[in-house]
Amino acid sequence: MTELPSEYLKYPRRKYGMDHKFYDWSIMQYRPKFQWQHGKQVTVFINLNLEFFPLDQKKHPFQAPGGMKMPYPDLRHFTLRDYGNRVGIYRLLEVTDRLDIKPSFSINGQMVDRHPLLIKEIKKRDAEIIAHGWSMNCPHYGGMERELELEYIRATKARLETCFEKEVTGWLSPGKSQSENTPDLLVESGFSFMMDWVNDELPYPFNTKKGGIVSFPLSTEIEDRFVLLNNLHSESEWVEQVMDSYKFLYEEAKQEECGRLLTLNIHPWILGQAHRAKYFEQTLSYLKDQEEVCFASAQSIIKMIGLGFE
Repeated sequence: MTELPSEYLKYPRRKYGMDHKFYDWSIMQYRPKFQWQHGKQVTVFINLNLEFFPLDQKKHPFQAPGGMKMPYPDLRHFTLRDYGNRVGIYRLLEVTDRLDIKPSFSINGQMVDRHPLLIKEIKKRDAEIIAHGWSMNCPHYGGMERELELEYIRATKARLETCFEKEVTGWLSPGKSQSENTPDLLVESGFSFMMDWVNDELPYPFNTKKGGIVSFPLSTEIEDRFVLLNNLHSESEWVEQVMDSYKFLYEEAKQEECGRLLTLNIHPWILGQAHRAKYFEQTLSYLKDQEEVCFASAQSIIKMIGLGFE
């Protein structure tokens, strides 16, 4: 058996806790306690994704989840993604309107010009807008040219801010993928929070060479695409998993005397289908009926926790 050279275990930041400078090591139970508005135990964050997948989507270096799967022209999958932006999203909006719940929207920059009627409908709601990259054909990845990535980020921010006539400070990368430069470029471009890292359940301070940013974990494990399409669970099982998540977080919040966060990341081309829309409503109705739940935007959540913006 070959002995591992001792040099393998020697590097500048080898110590107790994290071996990098991105964020401090901490255990959730030992962090400063905080309470949500009105003394609720659990805050729910809902994000609806508005995404553009081109028919000729490139495969290098990878395809963002939900991308084309068959040889060109993959009309089967392209038209379903388009269906989400023309049909499915309106069903989801009817549900949130009926329940008086205000979701946030993560939007590709190209959506502004490709779906103007939908964007007009979103503008009426004065909701939180999160930059979701230029399109699902523009992933961020290791080894990506820094200037190209900066161009994508700035173009997305500029297009959304011009359209919605307000500052856009949150970022969600296509496929939640980043390069080694992404956090730095986000700070440099004026973003105050990002949603790609899922290593926690509460927002936390994140350090970059350009300054601080807040990392806001957006759960993958109870995301509709992950549960229904990746894990092949049924719609009723998805509802049950969300309910189980809430019940556990509620009990944990009481035990720890500290608020907890439940995040739902939703795709209109999945849950907006006729046979699934009722499960979206069933889930939100259940959460709405809980006395210890409040709904909030990402910015409001960050402020309530006390991280704030600089």
